[in-house]
Amino acid sequence: MHEVNVDLLIVGAGPAGLAAAIAAAEAGAGEIVLVDRLAELGGILQQCIHNGFGLRFFKEELTGPEYAQRFMDKLADFPQIRIKAETMVIEIAPDQRVTRVTTVNARDGLVIYNAAAIILAMGCRERPRGAINTPGTRPAGIYTAGSAQRLMNVEGFLPGRRAVILGSGDIGLIMARRLTLEGIKVEAVVELMPYSSGLTRNIVQCLDDFGIPLYVGHTVTEIVGRDRVEGVVVAPVDSTRVPDQKRAFRIDCDTLVLSVGLIPENELSLQASVLLDQATGGPVVDSDYQTSVPGIFACGNVVHVHDLVDDVSEESIVAGRSAAAFVNSRRDERDLCDRRDRRDLCDRRDASSALSFSEHRPDAFIETKAGRNIRSIVPQKLRRDRPTVLYIRVANPEQDVVISAGGLRRKLRQVTPGETVRLTVAPEHCSEELQLTVTVEKSEA
Repeated sequence: MHEVNVDLLIVGAGPAGLAAAIAAAEAGAGEIVLVDRLAELGGILQQCIHNGFGLRFFKEELTGPEYAQRFMDKLADFPQIRIKAETMVIEIAPDQRVTRVTTVNARDGLVIYNAAAIILAMGCRERPRGAINTPGTRPAGIYTAGSAQRLMNVEGFLPGRRAVILGSGDIGLIMARRLTLEGIKVEAVVELMPYSSGLTRNIVQCLDDFGIPLYVGHTVTEIVGRDRVEGVVVAPVDSTRVPDQKRAFRIDCDTLVLSVGLIPENELSLQASVLLDQATGGPVVDSDYQTSVPGIFACGNVVHVHDLVDDVSEESIVAGRSAAAFVNSRRDERDLCDRRDRRDLCDRRDASSALSFSEHRPDAFIETKAGRNIRSIVPQKLRRDRPTVLYIRVANPEQDVVISAGGLRRKLRQVTPGETVRLTVAPEHCSEELQLTVTVEKSEA
């Protein structure tokens, strides 16, 4: 075991970690270590071989690997970014001056990095079958959507021949198209809610274009089969989401693909005593994407699950620049203290610099509050001295509405839970109060 001092350490080399690393390097963060548990960089993008990425960020349509490669190509311009692939982070322990990050890999063994700042970019994970308590035996042929995607797109295996997909989020919809293109018959997509939570364009391109039926307001109540899936029992649900077994029917299939939601990967965040938001499942962050712990930043799907990777990149750039500013402020204070040879002053100044929102004066930030039909808002803490892009999710679909935030109002034809609403809030939109309520209102004709 040995210890290494670094300026910035980033956990995760997916789209969030890559964008944050490059942005931090461009902002002069110093020595950066980028850690990922996989052998290849790019994270989940490497198995997303469909197109549709980068329309806003790169102004062209790319596949997932192509999108990741754009950032990976830029790494060569920044030799101060050190890549540690196939490396697991097993502990994060924040201290007054540094954050100690314990890692392990087969090449270096156990290494502890003393980082002036870190960025959490671990992404998210899928809910498995156990999280939804579907009755039945444990036959082969049950996959999460990501597992099935990797089997086909990376490993080169077909998961089955006839499939049912549970969940109509974007991943489930895209998998319906991908399975069909590989010759697998998708018998149905089943959705618990009375509406699809995916993007409208994905419903059209992935289901309607291939004639795949979508059963909204239904769920899988039983998995049939002993050694291999032979079918599933599907039943409609009432307004309280209780299945009506009298109206249940069976769909024969040999594969069940589960696309029942994503969860931000925050075990390390909890270990670092980072405050989490109950609505998003990710860290509470401010306009700089700094968490409640000074020097710990977070971005991407570890903060909140995104529907577009373009949004991941844009907020990760903010996090990378903010982390670089934090590192540089600490470096400037340390240099000042060294010149004055005043260690006692240095200790006091260093402990109070670049405070997180949890340690600032109450009036330094504006706290966002979810009003009518708002499920989540990120960031949760807004700086008063600069504009902030809010990423807003609604709880239920509505048409002809106005989203309001303080003095800012934006009219929209429709809002759905599957699509993020972006709203840029400037200081002039906020009152002198400590709370900003974001709400959905019906639009006046």
